[in-house]
Amino acid sequence: MLQEILKKLIKRDLEKLKTEIEAYQSEGNIWVVEDGIANSAGNLCLHLVGNLNHFIGAVLGNTGYVRQRDLEFSLKDIPRARLIQQIEDTIVVTEEVMNKITDEQLAAEFPVVVFSKGDTTAYFLSHLATHLSYHLGQVNYHRRLLDK
Repeated sequence: MLQEILKKLIKRDLEKLKTEIEAYQSEGNIWVVEDGIANSAGNLCLHLVGNLNHFIGAVLGNTGYVRQRDLEFSLKDIPRARLIQQIEDTIVVTEEVMNKITDEQLAAEFPVVVFSKGDTTAYFLSHLATHLSYHLGQVNYHRRLLDK
């Protein structure tokens, strides 16, 4: 049951991320960083798809995805259409992998140590869902500040 809940939440928030990126009135604003704002919406988007493709896709699903975390924050001016495609691809990957996760896997230790040894897969997937939600809120706020 938890696997289904997390799958739904991750899909919901990725769909909302897509909607937020589409909603920017000016495509250039996706990459704007103002005083007191650490990351652009574009970089947060790259970070979220990189994070989910790494931890859910590669670690749990053996997709072969290779994360380049530094690029998630240093790349700029990726076209909106490409960001949207990356989000859509991430939805597919996360759903396919999450469909295969068993209750035994959820209760087992996550395959890689991220925070502390012994974190269960259920705990870490819950972290990923809340991490996505946190940054989604930042993207929403960023868009509303710039699209006045």
